[in-house]
Amino acid sequence: MNIVVLDGYGLNPGDLSWEAIKTLGHLTVYERTSDQEIIHRAIDADIILTNKTILTAGTLQSLPKLKYIGILSTGYNVVDIEAAKSKGIVVCNIPTYSTASVAQMTFAHLLNITNQVGHYAEENRKGRWNTSLDFCYWDSPIMELHGKKFGIIGMGHIGTAVAEIAHAFGMEVYAYTAREASSMPEWIRKVELKELLSECDIVSLHCPLKANTRQIINSETLALMKKTAILLNTGRGHLINELDVAEALNNGTLAAYGADVLCVEPAIPTNPLLTAKNVYLTPHIAWASTEARKRLMEICANNIKAFLNGTPQNVIQ
Repeated sequence: MNIVVLDGYGLNPGDLSWEAIKTLGHLTVYERTSDQEIIHRAIDADIILTNKTILTAGTLQSLPKLKYIGILSTGYNVVDIEAAKSKGIVVCNIPTYSTASVAQMTFAHLLNITNQVGHYAEENRKGRWNTSLDFCYWDSPIMELHGKKFGIIGMGHIGTAVAEIAHAFGMEVYAYTAREASSMPEWIRKVELKELLSECDIVSLHCPLKANTRQIINSETLALMKKTAILLNTGRGHLINELDVAEALNNGTLAAYGADVLCVEPAIPTNPLLTAKNVYLTPHIAWASTEARKRLMEICANNIKAFLNGTPQNVIQ
């Protein structure tokens, strides 16, 4: 069984082991693979593992031995699922491996924005505290989270984990979701999108990227939000219109934006968010804790074992 990893560096830059997958077949790991290299490298593969390397219908047509695609993430938009189905190729993803880590990053962004930890740490490296006339100083507003209204768009595993943390901080939690209110804790208030955006002090995006959620945050929905509101996005870049968000930040109709994702990654120099006011970006690392990546590797190996045993799990339908 030939197993080819097309872009292994993102998951394992050297601190993890591929051993569990090595035991399942002949393993070849490429750190990165360009579009032009895919067919040559995977022509004899029975199993392909990919994170962000895109497998189009045309590419799949050129891989006659391929039986299984393992996506090294939860999102599966990198594979033409319908084309894979038509060829009888099983496609599996890795659900829920990063829930705790992404929820943690969501609040890392929020706490950095509300308490400006990074700003003050940098100022103190420059010697500013040394020269302060008082025992303390601050030059930016510091917000207490207790009692604030926290709005969550999308109440899957990550949205639910974020809600639990927000509740622990003493915030009022609002949710825009297809879930029934009865399936959520009683302290979560299910509302329509317009009410969530107009009422909440913080809005956090955790919905999947679909036709009805693409650019769910745009000039019209931004106009509903408080000028003092904080927007958080650890979901997908395309959940927002980046130009509209940048303009709202620059004209003062949105207070801050904390995000771990962009529409095009890595970032391109012309992205308006790179130079907009009060933007705090991390380079798509919410999923990348050591613990989450170990969990991903373990689930990936278990997915392959299940497939080889004739009982595939985590199959994309």
